[in-house]
Order: sequence, then C-alpha cells, then structure tokens
Amino acid sequence: MPITVAIVEDNEESCAMLARVIAREPKLKCAGTCATGENALEVLPKNPPQVVIMDIQLPGMSGIQCTSRLRQLLPETQVLVYTVHGDDELVFKALKAGASGYLLKRSTKAEILEAIFDVHQGGAPMSGEIARKVVQSFSGPVAPKETVRLTPRQEEILGLLARGFVAKEIADQLGISFETVHFHLKDIYAKLHVRSKMEAVLKYLK
Repeated sequence: MPITVAIVEDNEESCAMLARVIAREPKLKCAGTCATGENALEVLPKNPPQVVIMDIQLPGMSGIQCTSRLRQLLPETQVLVYTVHGDDELVFKALKAGASGYLLKRSTKAEILEAIFDVHQGGAPMSGEIARKVVQSFSGPVAPKETVRLTPRQEEILGLLARGFVAKEIADQLGISFETVHFHLKDIYAKLHVRSKMEAVLKYLK
C-alpha cells in the first residue's frame, strides 16, 4: 500500500509542486491538500494520513500551532515541516510542537521524497544546516534526569539522536536491528511522555 501524504500549504504553486512530486512516486499517494491550519484540523482527522507536509507560515493559525493540535488528534501521523525559514527559534518551536522532520523549501524533489520515506520509517529528517543548528544548541552530553530511568542502551540511542543520527543510522552504529531501535524509541517516548524523537531529545537534554 502506498504511503498517504497530506499537504498543508497556502501557496498554490508550492502546493501544486508537492502534489506533483507525490503523484509521480508510485509508493506515495496524495491524501489531500489544505490551505489553512483550521481546514487541516477539520479535514485530516476524518481520514488520517500517515505523513503531513506542513508549511509554517499559514494564514490564521500557524503551521506550528496546527502541528501541535494535529499531533494530539493524530498521534500516529508524522509531520514534516516545510518552510523557507531556517532560524533557531522557529526550528525549536516546530520540533517542540511535535514535528518529526524539518526541510527548507529550497530542498530538491529527491530530498523531499527521501524525507517522506525517512519520517514514515521512523527517522527524523532535517536539512543539513538545520541538523547542525539543533546539534549545536545542546551544551553538554546526555545526562539522565533523576525522575526518568532509561537503560544504558536507551541513553546511547538518545545520545545518537541528539547528534543528528536517524533510526537506520543508529541501528548500523550500534550493530542492532532497525526493529530493536524502534522498540527502544517507543519505550523512551513512554518514559519521557513525548510523541516524537526530537521532542524526546529536547526534553531529555534541556
């Protein structure tokens, strides 16, 4: 079955381009487009997509606000933020709101497709410059908080996430299967009470 992808974008040209990229990939299916966050919250829960490409600068409700609400309504849906902006404040707001990945609008079509597949498989795709900003923002090594008990392996995985590794790379780095990494991530989410990898990293390291 193809991966269902919805687009929340008010710019008609950008929306049409994304829809074409998705339509031309046999493993993907466009589940619909929305021009506002309000419309997305009304339409998408009726037929939940697996991935949402979300613009930040939307009229009315912002893409960050919409991401937060959407993640509460559809915890299994992965949100891929798509924007022209690359400053730290918007990056962190989007990640804290529950976005699982981040791409700049100048990303190539190949990079967009790769990000969709990656986020669907449990990765946390970001452009290189955004990943560097996120990693640079962490001031020290992973240190477990007293109220959260992670296993040594889980701390290892969270540390690699903080350095910008995605699930498949973590599996290769630690010599374990992707399924094992995914199992540990689910347990980490439960312990930290978060919904995404970047939420886990931000909560654990702050």
